[in-house]
Amino acid sequence: MEIIEINGRKWQKSIGDEGQDVYVAQFVIDEDSSLGKYMDDNSYDILIDKDTDFYLPNTSVTSDSNFNEDDVAFKFRKNVFTKEEQAGCFEGLYDAAGESNNRGHAAGPRGGTSGKRDWVSPYQSDVLDYYIKGQPAAVDGSNPLESIKEKHASGSQDNRGSVWLRKQVEDQYGEYSTFFGTLMDELDAMSVKEAKNSAKTVKEKYISDTSYATAIWSGIAGFFGRYPRIPYGRATAYVDHNREKFEKSYPFARKLETEFKRMLPIRWERQYAYAKKMDKKFLIGEDTTFTTITVNTTSGDRNARMACHRDAGSLNAGYSNLTVVTKDGKDWKGGYLVTPEVRAAINCRPGDLLLIDNMRIIHANTPIAPPDSGIENFLRMSLIFYFREDMANLGSWEYEQCRKNYVDHRRLNKEHKLWKEYWNGVSPSMWGDKEWYDYLTSTMGNEALTKYHPEANVEKSSLDSFF
Repeated sequence: MEIIEINGRKWQKSIGDEGQDVYVAQFVIDEDSSLGKYMDDNSYDILIDKDTDFYLPNTSVTSDSNFNEDDVAFKFRKNVFTKEEQAGCFEGLYDAAGESNNRGHAAGPRGGTSGKRDWVSPYQSDVLDYYIKGQPAAVDGSNPLESIKEKHASGSQDNRGSVWLRKQVEDQYGEYSTFFGTLMDELDAMSVKEAKNSAKTVKEKYISDTSYATAIWSGIAGFFGRYPRIPYGRATAYVDHNREKFEKSYPFARKLETEFKRMLPIRWERQYAYAKKMDKKFLIGEDTTFTTITVNTTSGDRNARMACHRDAGSLNAGYSNLTVVTKDGKDWKGGYLVTPEVRAAINCRPGDLLLIDNMRIIHANTPIAPPDSGIENFLRMSLIFYFREDMANLGSWEYEQCRKNYVDHRRLNKEHKLWKEYWNGVSPSMWGDKEWYDYLTSTMGNEALTKYHPEANVEKSSLDSFF
């Protein structure tokens, strides 16, 4: 065993029973301030490029080679998947990724555009607010517009924001790239009242009501739990429309399952305890402990570089599994997965497997760039397989389908007392109403009602006794 020290930080290093490097960090840096920010080559001290087990400090060690699985930051293994398994996974999952504005911290700071739309910069927003507030004078007598300009000189942006509605802007101002300067000249020439009303109109007519994050190419395959607006377990839209294609990823998922069980048997057993209670139709391949796959793609025209984040929704008792694949040997430079709290980065390449505690460990990618051979040879797809914790509350596949059909039945029934145009069929407390109990009984029988809603029979018995 040796102690590695870099820039005053220490890691304990030894060799494991499979010949892998074993690191135990002697520190954990508070990196919450990095959430939503990008990492680069200055964000780590150790680059992992071979089989490695990496532990957080204060690990409970029961013997020289037996560490506590709850203290594993990550385990990394090279060349786990065959070319055939990778090819099937690529074909089965590549089209699941689409342009997404809903990845929170992972999306990183806003750039110049979101898709084909341009962000409303903090500077532009403050200028409009200045006019809307009636052009208040600065206390120190300085020019307020110059102060706003200086305040935003760094160009820093939040992770979410509004975008300009390009068509409306171009219809009014013509050239989009110069319109804000033209607008400022117009506002400057107006009276205070006219400028106030005009700035208000600009915010109402030319800026979206929706807050967006940076667009990245990401999507979900597999299965989802209930959601307030979609209150039933279901296949994702991608799987629902591409079931045969999706099934090509099953051999890859099963190999991953085997390695997960071998490398982290205790964490796997905990996840299995949840999975075995599920209807197998909600599990990837119907025989793994995974319900869901996040798919991210980066290429010449797709961006999926991730900023610092912790993943949400994974089963805390279990573990997440990250891999990368490509097609036709296409390559990339960079894209290391950085764990800044322990100053380590992992060079995960096609065929490798990374088991990482992504709910607990902050992680991000370094820049991902085309290889020296050119952008046409650039393609990286990263995959995160996990068990969605909220799915533990689901009933059988048939029961969840019944819930879906009930929502659709209400939504399409114009005679329903709650029906209105664009109604989604959902209402408060609908799953405790007699209307639902009667529908479930007529569809699946009283046995299903007793199993999933025992309170319905208790209520019925109470009413019977009253009469």
